[in-house]
Amino acid sequence: MEYRQRYCGTQLAPHLIGICLCEAYVSRIDSHCSTPNSTKPLRFARFRLVLSRVPKMITCDTLSKSPRTIAMEVHTNCAGEGCPMHDDLASAASCAELRRRRELERKAMLQIARLLSDHPGQNQTLLEIVDCIEQHLGMRHVTVMMVSVDGQRLELAATKTPLTDARGHVGYDRGEGVIGRVLQAGQPEIVSPIGDDPRFRNRIHQRTPFQLESHAFVCVPITVEGETFGTLSADIETKNADELQDAAETLGIIASMIAYDVNGRRTRRLEREMLELQNLQLRDTLQERFRPSNLIGGSKPMRQLYTQIQQVAPSDTTILIRGESGTGKELVATAIHCTSARSQKPVVKVNCAALNENLLESELFGHEKGAFTGAVQQRNGRIEEAEGGTLFLDEIGEFSPIIQVKLLRVLQERQYERVGSSTTRTANVRIVAATNRDLEQAVRQGQFRQDLYYRINVFPVHLPPLRKRRDDILQLANHFVAKFSKRMDRPIKRISTPAIDTLMMYHWPGNVRELENCIEHAVLLSQEGVIHSHNFPPTIRMPDEKHPNGSETENCFSLSTRVNSLERDMISDALKRSGGNMAAAARELGISSRMIRYKVRNLGIDWNSEL
Repeated sequence: MEYRQRYCGTQLAPHLIGICLCEAYVSRIDSHCSTPNSTKPLRFARFRLVLSRVPKMITCDTLSKSPRTIAMEVHTNCAGEGCPMHDDLASAASCAELRRRRELERKAMLQIARLLSDHPGQNQTLLEIVDCIEQHLGMRHVTVMMVSVDGQRLELAATKTPLTDARGHVGYDRGEGVIGRVLQAGQPEIVSPIGDDPRFRNRIHQRTPFQLESHAFVCVPITVEGETFGTLSADIETKNADELQDAAETLGIIASMIAYDVNGRRTRRLEREMLELQNLQLRDTLQERFRPSNLIGGSKPMRQLYTQIQQVAPSDTTILIRGESGTGKELVATAIHCTSARSQKPVVKVNCAALNENLLESELFGHEKGAFTGAVQQRNGRIEEAEGGTLFLDEIGEFSPIIQVKLLRVLQERQYERVGSSTTRTANVRIVAATNRDLEQAVRQGQFRQDLYYRINVFPVHLPPLRKRRDDILQLANHFVAKFSKRMDRPIKRISTPAIDTLMMYHWPGNVRELENCIEHAVLLSQEGVIHSHNFPPTIRMPDEKHPNGSETENCFSLSTRVNSLERDMISDALKRSGGNMAAAARELGISSRMIRYKVRNLGIDWNSEL
């Protein structure tokens, strides 16, 4: 009664008063316990621990009861809502501890769900999830690992305090160690204690010998649609099988939440990549519509060239085509004319390097009868012949100073006179010039007029050399094979793989013209409808040791280049056989869909053109 009077007169809450009453009762029992080995103090100490965790059962109604009655009720009730009475204190304490763990798990799940719903960067989200698991669930060395691009190795994605040499490059191969086995089998693994399993690599974190003996290791797979693409693992300071199983289930739930989030991110990324791919395909389709029929090639430099032709063709702007010898400057000039508004009028081509100064002036402007020795009759010039159409001046850098002045007048005023005539004529032509010379240097050296340079360089078009558009070599080779096969009446079925490798590795100083001559030579020597590498000229089969870019040629014979070429051929053939279905092609090659997508992107395979 004295304890009730002492505590009931205070401002304490009812359940705190109940605790105080029970503790007073415990202290009274302890003071009257005279047996040294009595278990009552220990028993009531355990009772006090349980009571402190479940104060809600002490209500105002209990204040009328004696402390002994209160203590006995707590002794057999863990204070869980809807929980039955327990037979002893141990079961009540175990039940209370289980409820406490469930409450912590619930809070951890709620926080992880909130982290995933915020949608920050994936790496930051995984780090926050790791921190949440360690704080709320009392686990240590929580680690998230994700599958590499090729799908054969696990790489560290998120953890706290890894080893210094583990940052950035640590990983496990499929089937290696405990974590690698989880990736391979797709099933959770429990190692208790850690040090007893020889498979455990202890590669990411530093664990003491005590931790290896006292802690267990739990690893669960992160799985989406039956495909394992990561693992979640943690150390737990217990050897109790039930607790370890509960921990594995909890980590499995968290792994499922991570998988759902990662799968959503992956789906969005794939949708974005698909949209980008469709965008590229639409652009390629549009560029294909505007691609001149006389030009061959689908490489990036050629697509840029088609865009330039499309932009400049409708106007009458003067164009300067620049590029090495044999790149097809005349074909580009023809393509510009055929896609312009002057396409119904003639296109006249003049090779300025083939004529001397006097002949070139007469060739361009025409002459009157008797204008010079040998002028037995009047002749129209090329400018007059191209009236209403296009005049293509090849090798304009070879013009003499006198011809440059007269051509400048044609460009500026659209006027000229025939040789030997004083009658001024009007030129209604579009001029397209071409050169393989460095006109800027010629201007600096005084060999080319600066004002003429600015007049013809209104819209420069640069043609890439063949070595810069290797993706087009096979397409060009097939075109020339069909051309000369028909001309020579020698049916050619295919070009052998070694022959294709030879074409791809050569540096082509003569560009497309040299490739054309090479294919003509090979068609002439081919047998049984197949072109082999020994059918090519010797200069193609043997690398040029004096080539200034010899390093580029040497790289063509490197192991990585040969391997990439073989992979490109195998994947291209598989895509052809599967009709462009990457999943089917991956199954045929024995690799994952993720791997074939990575290879197609990394090797620059235009899978749409393989259909």
